[in-house]
Order: sequence, then structure tokens, then C-alpha cells
Amino acid sequence: MAPRKSAKKPNVSAEELKAYYRDMLLIRRFEEKAGQLYGMGLIGGFCHLYIGQEAVVVGLEAAAEEGDKRITSYRDHGHMLACGMDPNGVMAELTGREGGYSKGKGGSMHMFSKEKHFYGGHGIVAAQVPLGAGLAFSDKYKGNDRVTFTYFGDGAANQGQVYEAYNMAEIWNLPVVFVIENNQYAMGTSTKRSTHSPSYWERGAAYGIKGEEVDGMDVLAVKAAGQKAVETCRAGKGPYILEIKTYRYRGHSMSDPAKYRTREEVQKMRDERDPIENVRSMLLTGKHATEDDLKAIDKEIKTIVNESAEFAKTSPEPALEELWTDIYAEVEEA
Repeated sequence: MAPRKSAKKPNVSAEELKAYYRDMLLIRRFEEKAGQLYGMGLIGGFCHLYIGQEAVVVGLEAAAEEGDKRITSYRDHGHMLACGMDPNGVMAELTGREGGYSKGKGGSMHMFSKEKHFYGGHGIVAAQVPLGAGLAFSDKYKGNDRVTFTYFGDGAANQGQVYEAYNMAEIWNLPVVFVIENNQYAMGTSTKRSTHSPSYWERGAAYGIKGEEVDGMDVLAVKAAGQKAVETCRAGKGPYILEIKTYRYRGHSMSDPAKYRTREEVQKMRDERDPIENVRSMLLTGKHATEDDLKAIDKEIKTIVNESAEFAKTSPEPALEELWTDIYAEVEEA
């Protein structure tokens, strides 16, 4: 899965590298805990874990600036944590509690944070793509130099509304980065069986949109490509497509046994391409951190995640009155 094209990797400091390690580890441990709570019956409905794909969102958030927006699909917990949303609020929402970001009414797939410019979590496949273009349209209209990261998967990349959004984004020269998180299996069908296209990003050429393929298991490669994409958008040169080749270790959702691939395939990816172990190796071999330093980070992350689980368990369920809140907007008559 070597990328066809990739920007030159950026030089990063030891502190930046440790920050990427910490951010990816937080997502990994949080998702592992979410999986445990789901198994205990504390999380209902669907739950799509991000384990294996951590370098994608951490790398792109490293290229983002304050005020930039992000919108994604139902595999969204990693995006929330990477943009700085509170793990307590995220876990409470997963468990349907009052302390959650959507007051326990949105669950895993539908939570938002206006403060962190996170616009969901969307359960309808590819629905977020035209919405992301709309967010970018708003920013262009306001002239505020902001960029929107619009995430979707390889399965969603075959939906018609994606290409309608591409067309409008290019016509209107919108500052949107379309991020295809290609984890190669969509809901359970290999990309080799679902499309004859050699790549997804190249489809943008029909609309005049530039793009590239990126190694999504390498956080530095993702950051470099992200910087190139946002520079294009901020320079007023329109949208950009990043097809980020990544891999999820778990099934599509918690109810998916993932029998469409072998255990050996998953284990090989874990052993040879794991994004967190890759950074861990760079830190140790480059003498940027010791084993004790990394153990301290791991301990800190485990404490944060355990506290988020306890917060969720002790947060009350929403009152019945919450059924009637946040449905209509009050508008003063002229």
C-alpha cells in the first residue's frame, strides 16, 4: 500500500513527535475502553471504532489552524479527541448520559462541538460531504481564511452526492479539503471488488480538483500532505482531495465479525505498519525519549481514559424533558 504520491515529510521537533504519539495513543486507548463499555452493555446502538487509523486525523489536525472546521462520518471518536474535545464529554455521549456533548441524545454517531468547530458525526453515508462543502462556502462568503476538513471513507466515495459536492466546490473555488479515509474495506467489501478505479483521488480530475495519495499509517506523511492541501485552499486555489490509505484493525462496527479478511492480514499490518509503534520507534531510536518517558505518557493516557469512563458511568441519564429541547430555534418576529 505504498502511496503513489506524497509530499516531503516535514522536520518536526522531539516535542512535536511526542505530542503526536500522545494524541494517537489517547485515541487508541479511548477506543479500546469504548469497546469494553459496549461489551458491558453501557453503550447502545452502533459503535464504530477508529483503532488503526489514528495517524490520519492526528496528522491533519497538526496541519490545521484555530478556526478551521471538521466534519466526518459515524467513525468519529478519533476526530473529536484530536481536535481537543473533552474525553469525558465524548464518553458520556457514547453512553447516552446528560454530561455528553449532545446531552446524551446523539450517541456515538451524532455529537457536535461548536467551540472546537466539530460539526459531526453523521450516520448517513456521505451525507457529510456536501455539508462540508457548505461549511467551506460559509467561510469563503465571510472571507475569514478558514479551511474545512471533510472526511469520508472509501465506501462513501462511490456515492453520487460526493461528486455533486466536488463539482460545486470547484465551481465556487471553496476552501475545502476532501479527505478520503481509505481503510480498504468500506462496510465489508474490499475496494478491489467495489470499484475498477485505480484510485479515488484521481476522480477529482474530472472536476479540475487537485489531489494526491498519502500513506495513512505515517503521521508525518499525513501532516506534510495536509499542509500542502491547506496552503492550496488558503491561497484561494480551490478544493483539494487527499486519499489517505489507512487500515482499521477492528470490524466496521462492534457487531461486525470481519470474516472478509484473515487474521494474518490484520496481524501483519499491526506488526509492520502500526502508526503508533512507528512513532514510538522514531522516539526511541532517535533518543528523543526513553522507555520510562513513554511509559509515563501511557500511564497518563490510561488515567484520562479511565476517568472518562467513570464520568460517563456516574453522569445521570437525560431527563424526559430533554426530548423537547434543541428541536426548534426561537426566532424573533421582525
